Amino acid sequence: MKYTQLGRTGLKVSRLVLGTMNFGPQTNEADSHAIMDAALDAGINLFDTANVYGWGENKGRTEEIIGNWFAKGGDRRDKVVLATKVYGNMAADGDAWPNHDKLSAVNIRRAVDASLKRLQTDHIDVYQFHHVDRATPFEEIWQAIDVLVQQGKILYVGSSNFPGYKIAQANEIAARRGGTIGLVSEQCLYNLAERRAEMEVIPAAQEYGLGVIPWSPLHGGLLGGVIKKEVEGGRRASGRAADSLANTTIRAQIQAYEDLLDKHGVEPGETALAWLLSRPGVTGPIVGPRTAEQLESAVRATEVELSEELLTGLDEIFPGPGPSPEAFAW
Repeated sequence: MKYTQLGRTGLKVSRLVLGTMNFGPQTNEADSHAIMDAALDAGINLFDTANVYGWGENKGRTEEIIGNWFAKGGDRRDKVVLATKVYGNMAADGDAWPNHDKLSAVNIRRAVDASLKRLQTDHIDVYQFHHVDRATPFEEIWQAIDVLVQQGKILYVGSSNFPGYKIAQANEIAARRGGTIGLVSEQCLYNLAERRAEMEVIPAAQEYGLGVIPWSPLHGGLLGGVIKKEVEGGRRASGRAADSLANTTIRAQIQAYEDLLDKHGVEPGETALAWLLSRPGVTGPIVGPRTAEQLESAVRATEVELSEELLTGLDEIFPGPGPSPEAFAW
């Protein structure tokens, strides 16, 4: 496994991030523990979760599964860079009591303690804001974070799904306060088929020294060889991938993508991950393997070298918006 610094920090993290969103809803606890053990064996040390994972009446369940895994010992907690998130409504019925969601100082304090209990640990390495809170000023947010850092409950802070201007605003206010490190990472939707982050989010992250952690690197399975799987194995696409393929323009684009990769003798899923790993500013994409084979494939992507000819071909099929700010004007 290859490692890099998380943004401008001294924290070393793996070029792949283990996503845990399926732990609980789709993957039972025993299998989840086996995947985490296999991830550690493969050298993956950055694990990503969120307080709301588990969803519905089971919100918090994913953190509990991770906590039970930590409790097995064997230096599991010491080897993991643990990242979780705050913002979501934690009420099972979706009807949150006032101040039980978003980023008020009250909820941040409450949510940290609840996550620590579920995770069975005394600190969170990277505490991430899951969404922008338009009602809470960053002065209040950073004051709450400063207290938690002083208490040793969190070490670093990241954002998720932030637009570029909010990354800038958050870190400018942090700098004015003094003594606050500000955001060190941004977790955003970014892949070959969805490149809007290149317009503002990634340039802002690079300017302010944030590591970029793309989620949905295969775009809901669309970039994982979905058409080939239909033809060869009869396995039809489902969910977002199926909805996308119903659009004839998108289906033709994905067919061109798979044809190009066949020509170069490379696997779709591994190529999509390797492309992200080649992009400026990217720390590592989040992968959510459900099997040992999927994990092995993701790890192989860290060793894949994409030729200039292949990169050019990918850009032709999935053109990005172009450099910023030119992309906005011409």
